[in-house]
Amino acid sequence: MALLTGDTLAPLAVAVAIFLLLVDLMHRRQRWAARYPPGPMPLPGVGNLLQMDLRNLPYCMSQLRHRFGDVFSLQLGWAPVVVLNGLAAVREALVTRGEDTADRVPAPLFDHLGFGPRSQGIFNARYGPAWREQRRFSVSTLRNFGLGKKSLEQWVTEEASCLCAAFADHAGHPFSPNSLLDRAVSNVIASLNIGRRFEYDDPLLLRMLNLVESHLKEESSILAMVLNFVPVLLHIPGLADRVLHSRRTFLAQLGELITEHRMTRDPALPPRDLTDAFLDEMEKAKGNPESSFSADNLCLVVFDLFAAGMVTTSITLCWALLLMILHPDVQCRVQQEIDEVIGQARRPEMADQAHMPFTTAVIHEVQRFGDIVPLGVPHMTSRDTEVQGFLIPKGTMLCVNLSSVLKDEAIWEKPFRFHPKHFLDAQGHFVKQEAFMPFSAGRRACLGEPLVRMELFLFFTCLLQHFSFSVPAGQPRPSDYGVSPFLVSPAPYQLCAVPR
Repeated sequence: MALLTGDTLAPLAVAVAIFLLLVDLMHRRQRWAARYPPGPMPLPGVGNLLQMDLRNLPYCMSQLRHRFGDVFSLQLGWAPVVVLNGLAAVREALVTRGEDTADRVPAPLFDHLGFGPRSQGIFNARYGPAWREQRRFSVSTLRNFGLGKKSLEQWVTEEASCLCAAFADHAGHPFSPNSLLDRAVSNVIASLNIGRRFEYDDPLLLRMLNLVESHLKEESSILAMVLNFVPVLLHIPGLADRVLHSRRTFLAQLGELITEHRMTRDPALPPRDLTDAFLDEMEKAKGNPESSFSADNLCLVVFDLFAAGMVTTSITLCWALLLMILHPDVQCRVQQEIDEVIGQARRPEMADQAHMPFTTAVIHEVQRFGDIVPLGVPHMTSRDTEVQGFLIPKGTMLCVNLSSVLKDEAIWEKPFRFHPKHFLDAQGHFVKQEAFMPFSAGRRACLGEPLVRMELFLFFTCLLQHFSFSVPAGQPRPSDYGVSPFLVSPAPYQLCAVPR
């Protein structure tokens, strides 16, 4: 075999450079199309990746919005991205043009797990028949198992009592509430998914919670972002495994639980939970290669519901308790309303919410101020579409800046402060706000929104019915500045829960 010499390497290097430049130009050609959104000039090969602060994307997007307007474009690697800001642009894209913008961005990291196009769960599934089938199944099954009905309310209420007992065990001494909130919310999801709850010290529950936390850190890491935007790097041996380890381990654990569950399933009896209902659908779909009801997809659907349902609700409750110790006047007024409507002798019920406008306003303001998913989950256009007069070609990634809506200075009186009056009229009645969209909007809006609303109201009112929360003596006042990059949670803090 002839060795490459300097004379042969030089032309080869030039040819490779020209090839890469042509590929780069091909991917950025739409920037010169008529009415394409403006944006910063990308660099060859990496696009705008080196110009962005990947550790603080919400702030970065805010700065770019000031420069380029509510609809602007980026190039991340070779991926074209359009960022949507403000209520008008977000609603037009997700609701008015919902059929055009409901697709998901191909995730090379996710595909690297080896699941086919009909085995992508709910949240990562591409917009099409398989996603519609799973979305329809999940919504109807959750409804059948009590979404909005008394049975589910009883599960949440019972779990809220267990949570209060765990808080009481600290006897008014300082502690961090995060882990207990994680366990309580996880038990609600576990009851729906696999028909069981765990004791708070159960090693299996603690292991699953650790895996979910590790998975979220891995998936929101800079390495994960780079691998998704420059997928050729996935061919480097072992690199992808560093990002996907926790997800693989958690899916394996769920597989074991589902196998155990299947062994106790009696097909002659009604389904006990979502897993039973899915197994019934798998039986009906035997022999149908077009069906998305498969063993692999069952694990992914349960994983999606568990991870998303647990983390977002738990973080929101962490924000709620933090804001109560930072605003004792608000806490006192919530407790006054609880005492007047519910009292101390019975547990809170969802029927109470209609008579508690201030508490309802506080919970909504916690969600608005906490702003835990500031950039939402990326969408992708499935056809050429138009938003705010700009033409967005098919296959473009859409970044929906929900933070720009939840904290829009043109809409909210005090957008960067915790201010429950945002949701109250002059007479103290609760007022819905069009710009309140922590669950996103359109076809991809959070399917568990009714469940989350129920959990937030019942957990929050039960805790404030039984305890007064305060900053521990001698400790500095905690900050209300969130910690990101992907999910914005409060900085670690402690509180005292003193029985009322």
